[in-house]
Amino acid sequence: MLLDSIFWLSVLLILHSYLLYPALLTLLSRNRKNNATVYSKEEEFPRVAVLVSAYNEEAVIGEKIDSIFRGSYPPGKLEVRIGSDCSNDRTNEILRECAATYPQLKIFLYHERRGKQNVINDLVSGTDAEILVLTDANVIFDQHTLRNMVRHFKNPCIGLVDTNMINRGMKKEGISIQESTYISREVHIKNMEGRLWGAMMGPFGGCYAIRKEDYSRVPANYLVDDFYINMHVFTKGKKAINDLEAKVYEDVSNAIRDEFRRKVRIATGNFQNLKTFAPLLFRPYVGFCFFSHKVLRWLGPFFILAALTANIFLAFASVFYLVLLGLHVLLFLMPLLDVLLKSMGIHHRFLRLATHFYAMNLALLIGFFKFLRPVRSGVWDRTRRNQ
Repeated sequence: MLLDSIFWLSVLLILHSYLLYPALLTLLSRNRKNNATVYSKEEEFPRVAVLVSAYNEEAVIGEKIDSIFRGSYPPGKLEVRIGSDCSNDRTNEILRECAATYPQLKIFLYHERRGKQNVINDLVSGTDAEILVLTDANVIFDQHTLRNMVRHFKNPCIGLVDTNMINRGMKKEGISIQESTYISREVHIKNMEGRLWGAMMGPFGGCYAIRKEDYSRVPANYLVDDFYINMHVFTKGKKAINDLEAKVYEDVSNAIRDEFRRKVRIATGNFQNLKTFAPLLFRPYVGFCFFSHKVLRWLGPFFILAALTANIFLAFASVFYLVLLGLHVLLFLMPLLDVLLKSMGIHHRFLRLATHFYAMNLALLIGFFKFLRPVRSGVWDRTRRNQ
């Protein structure tokens, strides 16, 4: 009886996070609109500071800056602050050239590698803009990205607004299609959480906006700064939402090894945040979203291992569980089959999706054990893009 309970509870918790919870959000949010209390007149929009921490971004930094200043946001209410985190390529040279072209651009060249969150903390302290837009160097804006994000801050209840991350540069040979599919689904889940309860569970760190008064300085050793900042918005009684019309574009990673390394880092940071924000699990709506969308996902590898272990023992006494064990084994073999077919030049989307799922859960497992050791530095190398 105990093994049955362990097996079915583990399966149910996995299904709840990946299938049942999104289905429930879809049902509940069908007639719920986005925030309607928005700025519309040009003179109403507040002053905005766009903040970028850049490390060796020579391939994209020029396009990034151009995309910001080509936008429709009132230029007199916009400043851009970019900190180069000890870059050793042409990033600093390009920044100097852009600063000569755009007077609203302020650059800060650091001569010691300090990590994204420390650079952003410094950039925040140097501006008196009411709204901060935190964005990565490789995330490109469209004409109305800033306007569509910032308009929501007319509603005093809203503390943070996320964008609609759209990936480009997908290739069937790697993991980029599956990663893009996952990101797109996550965007829509977060949008529904925001529309229902203002309880969006973490922006994609590539681009989001926050009131300066709601910004919380990120500890130097934290690895997932965007989620930390988002959750602190809830501790202040504010809401976090996603606007699908605030579009940004990013090239997605295609190499599974690079993406796996990134997910291990993120997983380690996730458990840092779980330790910090566990009390929010008891807050109405926010707690339900936090538990269903994040905590269950982060504990997913333990549920997978628990279900498999229970299934093995149950298979000795039941034909039904023996069949389930066979299906279990087939699922675990899918990534191996994917690797074999890939070596033959055959790329199957469904098999690659299974590879992505198990790789993500393995990264979570490794990240958990890395979290158990003290994380002393928040400095990390960016994932290669444009592969």
